[in-house]
Amino acid sequence: MRLACLLGLYLCAGLASAGEGRLLATGGATSLEGAAGGGIMPWAVLAGYGERGEWGADVFATRVETGDYRLDVTGVAAAYGNRIELSYARQRFDLGTLARDLRLPDNSLSQDVLGLKLRLAGDLIYDRLPQIALGLQHKRQRDFLVPSLVGAERREDSEGYLAASRLILGGAFGYNLLLNANLRYSRANELGLLGFGGDRRDRHSWLKEGSVAVLLDQHWAVGIEYREKPDNLSFAGESDWADLFVGYFPNKNLAVVLAYARLGEIATLDNQDGVYLSVQGSF
Repeated sequence: MRLACLLGLYLCAGLASAGEGRLLATGGATSLEGAAGGGIMPWAVLAGYGERGEWGADVFATRVETGDYRLDVTGVAAAYGNRIELSYARQRFDLGTLARDLRLPDNSLSQDVLGLKLRLAGDLIYDRLPQIALGLQHKRQRDFLVPSLVGAERREDSEGYLAASRLILGGAFGYNLLLNANLRYSRANELGLLGFGGDRRDRHSWLKEGSVAVLLDQHWAVGIEYREKPDNLSFAGESDWADLFVGYFPNKNLAVVLAYARLGEIATLDNQDGVYLSVQGSF
């Protein structure tokens, strides 16, 4: 299993501990598209625990299993000076039930995602402004036959998002509270796995994303996320996504996130709810 392989590689590598300045868990986990943040969406935080003049980095592997579909993602992100982040993710979407029922020419879809995130202003904790970051992602669908057959207009595209994050110390009945809000400009169908644009609409849309997390102590966090999705293809609806997650951060080198994800309708199949598991190594 890719999660186990990547975790084993990370442990064998003996990655050095990061600096002591940033609080545990303030680097977040890794989103499905490779940027630092939550599970289904990025936050304004940057990968790793590097501070001014220091590098930080993450390697990760994620699996989402709904029964009808499976999504596997692996990737890496690196940040310098807690200012700029570069990321790469490879997504593989197993079509499972749909491929068997419709006898599709491909039984999986793959995509590469290159990301850039720049912290523009503020700080997660210590500034009057929340931490604000601008992100850009370029996505390239590697298996475009099925997306083209269902109406997708293009196999690659770029999108942007503006993220704001704030950690409020003692903000939830004495527990630390993390709030994040994003505004995304995108025309990606199912993250881009079903191409970009469609026969219903071929233009970018402004999409809302948000998350709330409570840090129960320095090692455990629970929270919820919401991600609005476009609806560009007439052959099937595209539902907004949400999840309920538990994050475990035993130290600054390891993070594990387990979530229950509600993904709604995906490519004509309804009720795609399932389990999300992500393992991340940081240094």
